[in-house]
Amino acid sequence: MFAFVVAVFRFIRELRAALRDPGFRGLAIFVLVLLLSGSLFYARVEGWRFIDALYFSVATLTTVGYGDLAPRTDLGKVFTVVYLLLGLGAVAAFVTGLAERRRRATVVMEQRGEREAKKCPDL
Repeated sequence: MFAFVVAVFRFIRELRAALRDPGFRGLAIFVLVLLLSGSLFYARVEGWRFIDALYFSVATLTTVGYGDLAPRTDLGKVFTVVYLLLGLGAVAAFVTGLAERRRRATVVMEQRGEREAKKCPDL
Protein backbone atom coordinates (compact mmCIF):
# COMPACT_ATOMS: atom_id res chain seq x y z
CA MET A 1 0.00 0.00 0.00
CA PHE A 2 2.84 2.37 0.85
CA ALA A 3 4.45 1.86 -2.55
CA PHE A 4 1.15 2.71 -4.25
CA VAL A 5 0.81 5.94 -2.28
CA VAL A 6 4.41 6.89 -3.14
CA ALA A 7 3.75 6.15 -6.82
CA VAL A 8 0.62 8.33 -6.79
CA PHE A 9 2.52 11.23 -5.22
CA ARG A 10 5.33 10.88 -7.75
CA PHE A 11 2.80 10.84 -10.58
CA ILE A 12 1.15 14.00 -9.25
CA ARG A 13 4.54 15.70 -8.88
CA GLU A 14 5.53 14.79 -12.45
CA LEU A 15 2.16 15.90 -13.79
CA ARG A 16 2.41 19.28 -12.03
CA ALA A 17 5.90 19.79 -13.44
CA ALA A 18 4.82 18.74 -16.93
CA LEU A 19 1.87 21.14 -16.89
CA ARG A 20 4.32 24.06 -16.75
CA ASP A 21 5.14 23.29 -20.41
CA PRO A 22 2.58 25.07 -22.63
CA GLY A 23 2.62 22.32 -25.28
CA PHE A 24 2.01 19.57 -22.75
CA ARG A 25 -0.62 21.69 -20.98
CA GLY A 26 -2.50 22.03 -24.29
CA LEU A 27 -2.37 18.27 -24.79
CA ALA A 28 -3.59 17.66 -21.23
CA ILE A 29 -6.50 20.05 -21.75
CA PHE A 30 -7.35 18.29 -25.04
CA VAL A 31 -7.40 14.91 -23.27
CA LEU A 32 -9.62 16.32 -20.51
CA VAL A 33 -11.99 17.80 -23.10
CA LEU A 34 -12.10 14.44 -24.89
CA LEU A 35 -12.95 12.63 -21.65
CA LEU A 36 -15.56 15.19 -20.65
CA SER A 37 -17.20 15.31 -24.09
CA GLY A 38 -17.23 11.52 -24.36
CA SER A 39 -18.71 11.22 -20.89
CA LEU A 40 -21.41 13.78 -21.62
CA PHE A 41 -22.21 12.09 -24.93
CA TYR A 42 -22.57 8.63 -23.39
CA ALA A 43 -24.61 9.97 -20.48
CA ARG A 44 -26.98 11.73 -22.85
CA VAL A 45 -27.24 9.28 -25.77
CA GLU A 46 -26.82 5.97 -23.96
CA GLY A 47 -28.66 7.09 -20.82
CA TRP A 48 -25.80 6.14 -18.49
CA ARG A 49 -25.04 7.84 -15.19
CA PHE A 50 -22.20 10.32 -15.59
CA ILE A 51 -19.81 8.22 -13.51
CA ASP A 52 -20.50 5.17 -15.71
CA ALA A 53 -19.99 7.28 -18.83
CA LEU A 54 -16.69 8.64 -17.48
CA TYR A 55 -15.57 5.13 -16.54
CA PHE A 56 -16.37 3.90 -20.06
CA SER A 57 -14.61 6.88 -21.65
CA VAL A 58 -11.41 6.26 -19.67
CA ALA A 59 -11.53 2.50 -20.25
CA THR A 60 -12.06 3.07 -23.96
CA LEU A 61 -9.31 5.65 -24.49
CA THR A 62 -6.79 3.66 -22.47
CA THR A 63 -7.75 0.52 -24.43
CA VAL A 64 -8.58 -1.40 -21.25
CA GLY A 65 -12.09 -2.24 -22.46
CA TYR A 66 -13.48 -4.40 -19.67
CA GLY A 67 -16.63 -5.13 -21.67
CA ASP A 68 -19.03 -4.47 -18.82
CA LEU A 69 -20.45 -1.44 -20.64
CA ALA A 70 -20.99 -1.05 -24.36
CA PRO A 71 -22.94 1.40 -26.49
CA ARG A 72 -26.32 0.05 -27.53
CA THR A 73 -27.43 2.73 -29.98
CA ASP A 74 -26.12 3.03 -33.53
CA LEU A 75 -25.17 6.65 -32.84
CA GLY A 76 -23.24 5.53 -29.76
CA LYS A 77 -21.38 2.89 -31.75
CA VAL A 78 -20.43 5.31 -34.54
CA PHE A 79 -19.35 7.90 -31.97
CA THR A 80 -17.19 5.29 -30.23
CA VAL A 81 -15.34 4.49 -33.46
CA VAL A 82 -14.56 8.17 -34.07
CA TYR A 83 -13.82 8.72 -30.36
CA LEU A 84 -11.30 5.87 -30.37
CA LEU A 85 -9.56 7.04 -33.52
CA LEU A 86 -9.30 10.59 -32.21
CA GLY A 87 -8.60 9.80 -28.59
CA LEU A 88 -6.05 6.99 -28.76
CA GLY A 89 -3.38 9.22 -30.26
CA ALA A 90 -4.04 12.00 -27.77
CA VAL A 91 -3.86 9.69 -24.74
CA ALA A 92 -0.75 7.97 -26.12
CA ALA A 93 0.93 11.35 -26.65
CA PHE A 94 -0.05 12.42 -23.13
CA VAL A 95 1.39 9.29 -21.49
CA THR A 96 4.49 9.42 -23.70
CA GLY A 97 5.02 13.07 -22.80
CA LEU A 98 4.95 12.26 -19.09
CA ALA A 99 7.28 9.31 -19.50
CA GLU A 100 9.72 11.33 -21.63
CA ARG A 101 9.85 14.11 -19.04
CA ARG A 102 10.64 11.55 -16.36
CA ARG A 103 13.34 9.94 -18.49
CA ARG A 104 14.99 13.29 -19.18
CA ALA A 105 14.88 14.20 -15.47
CA THR A 106 16.54 10.89 -14.60
CA VAL A 107 19.32 11.48 -17.14
CA VAL A 108 19.94 14.97 -15.75
CA MET A 109 20.09 13.63 -12.18
CA GLU A 110 22.54 10.93 -13.26
CA GLN A 111 24.73 13.51 -15.03
CA ARG A 112 24.72 15.70 -11.92
CA GLY A 113 25.68 12.71 -9.82
CA GLU A 114 28.62 11.93 -12.12
CA ARG A 115 29.85 15.53 -11.90
CA GLU A 116 29.58 15.47 -8.12
CA ALA A 117 31.48 12.18 -7.99
CA LYS A 118 34.32 13.70 -10.04
CA LYS A 119 34.51 16.65 -7.62
CA CYS A 120 34.76 14.33 -4.58
CA PRO A 121 37.28 11.55 -5.26
CA ASP A 122 36.97 8.41 -3.17
CA LEU A 123 38.97 8.37 0.05
